[in-house]
Amino acid sequence: MDQQALATTRRHHGWRYAAACLPALLCGQVQAELAMRAAWLPLRSADTPSIAMAAYRHGDFQRFDPTQLIRLPAEGSWLVLTAEPPWVGSERQLSIYPPTAGDVRLYDADGAGRIPPSDSHGRLSFRLDADVPASQPMLLRFAPFDASIPVSFTLQDRDEYERDDAHRLALASACLATMLAMALMAAYFALVLSDRTLIWYVGHVICAALFHGIRTGYVVEPLGWPPQIATLLGPIASALSMMFAALFATRFCQLKRYATWLHPVVLALAVGMGSIAALLVSHLPLLEDAAHTLLEPLRLLCAAFLLLASVIAWLRGARHAWFFLLGWTPWLVITALRSSQAGGALPHAVWLGDASLAASAFQALALSLGLADRALHARRDREVVQELADYDALTKILNRRAWTERAQAQFVTGPCQPLALLFMDLDNFKTLNDRLGHAAGDRALMSVASALRQELRPGDLLGRYGGEEFVAVLRCIDQNHALQVATRLCRRVNRLEIPVDGKGLTLSISIGVAIRMPEDTVASLAERADQAMYAAKLNGRNRVQLEERFNREVERRGNAPEVHRHRE
Repeated sequence: MDQQALATTRRHHGWRYAAACLPALLCGQVQAELAMRAAWLPLRSADTPSIAMAAYRHGDFQRFDPTQLIRLPAEGSWLVLTAEPPWVGSERQLSIYPPTAGDVRLYDADGAGRIPPSDSHGRLSFRLDADVPASQPMLLRFAPFDASIPVSFTLQDRDEYERDDAHRLALASACLATMLAMALMAAYFALVLSDRTLIWYVGHVICAALFHGIRTGYVVEPLGWPPQIATLLGPIASALSMMFAALFATRFCQLKRYATWLHPVVLALAVGMGSIAALLVSHLPLLEDAAHTLLEPLRLLCAAFLLLASVIAWLRGARHAWFFLLGWTPWLVITALRSSQAGGALPHAVWLGDASLAASAFQALALSLGLADRALHARRDREVVQELADYDALTKILNRRAWTERAQAQFVTGPCQPLALLFMDLDNFKTLNDRLGHAAGDRALMSVASALRQELRPGDLLGRYGGEEFVAVLRCIDQNHALQVATRLCRRVNRLEIPVDGKGLTLSISIGVAIRMPEDTVASLAERADQAMYAAKLNGRNRVQLEERFNREVERRGNAPEVHRHRE
């Protein structure tokens, strides 16, 4: 019987080693594990280490494969592990993965002493000195603990163990650092933007990182937390992580718009997960037991509904639901596989614990990319809205409000720069509308606006002031150059040859020019240019008129310009 069990153990160990090598090879490493035999016996209150060893020698222990995940009884158990030949005479390390929250003791050969756990990352580990015979059985005592997480055992040469431990530390550090970095960036933008979507994302990622840190031992061991805290915080972090994920998905995937009937279901599941977290800290044994029983089924149900809701939202046009699917699907698959291990499935897939941590880090990255894409689209939408608010829908140039705001900004930034304002009004435009219709009037406005924009410099500020009136601010320009520009604009409009009444009369433009003085504001300068434009109308239209106030001021200073008016 012992020989058959030994052969079965070796065969299973070979398959397990081959399965473990594939993920390790992908990471550029192979774990060198020493083969072992193992057996266990339920813990009894009257047992001592010597009694347990006597029971083992008598054959009362049940054999199992230590390289596979096994669920030990919650009431506690004795385990005996024996290395198979060829034996290694150097230092060795016995590891338990994932680390249990209960008290685990390793006894020496006579059962009189205890070997304390040594420092490790993500595993419960015991150091066996070189003077301990490799063939000597190793007796372990598991006190009552949470048996929902199956465990496996490995025996490695000390050097191999340290290399393996360094790889595990690098993987966990990279994954947890990625998750925390994404959470910190999102927290900053959540404070700046006051966006609840980002707040839910931060809560989900931080709770997920805490859950993985506790479950793998990367948080508990360095901080020296007692097992009771880890046992309490792990389930709470798991429940809160799922609650925040559900709240995040409702807003990020726009479930209220694209998956209407699933939106209240997901919100109800979020409330349920929050209630589970509350029951876990109720200090009422009955409620706590109920919460522990419901946690994993409700967690998987919530995860499945989130996947279904995001698929429906994506198919119906929710762009960012695709990013949720990208990050959520691998994590959900691995989580479901890992949960099935609690029922005895996939005992060889010990690597699922590390894969779950990596999937959570990938999920945080994918959701961060989705949030970045969401921010870019929101910015583009704001730019489109801003453009619609700032630009005249017909002529595609600045409307009066936007032109006034930008003109005021130019006055503030350059108070000493020479600046001219042109106030332009189309001649006989009412006749064009009455004779040829408003559609013809709209086409005329679009043509004139396009001609003015092409004639002015890129830095000049052109806007539609209202109706058939246009305004332009010309920076870094003196009086003579301003009059020349205005004259070119008159000629350009004339060359369009837009008919007014179908009898040979074409559309023209009258332009008033005002030069800024030190005390001017946008309103006062526009008013003077408007008055100059009306003077051009009274003098026969289709001409340029320089404001009279500027002429009088220049004459008073003894530097009167030679020409004040220009007519086409």
